[in-house]
Amino acid sequence: MSEHLFGTVDAHTIRMCTGLGGGVGGTHEELCGALSGGVLVIGAAHGRARPDDDASPCRALVAAFRERFIDVFGATRCQDLRDRGFGSTETPCRVVVMATTLLLLDMLAQGEQGN
Repeated sequence: MSEHLFGTVDAHTIRMCTGLGGGVGGTHEELCGALSGGVLVIGAAHGRARPDDDASPCRALVAAFRERFIDVFGATRCQDLRDRGFGSTETPCRVVVMATTLLLLDMLAQGEQGN
């Protein structure tokens, strides 16, 4: 997703994001890694550059993205998604990642902002 928007992603960034997969460290107990990755992309595109910058536009977009994710998948926590059949052999995580990527790209292309 990042490469589509920003070009090549450096190895440091890839390493930094590795632990997000599988609901943080493969535990399945936290936020879906696909959703976490989308939040990082939104931050890279719309986040504040300094601590005193206004974070509200980015936060609104992240909140809207989260709501759209819930509309599609019914949950944000990895294990809850697995309980719904996502991350299984029938619907592997890569399908969730692809659908989440398309969802985010659609939101960004439409210039959607949260309220």
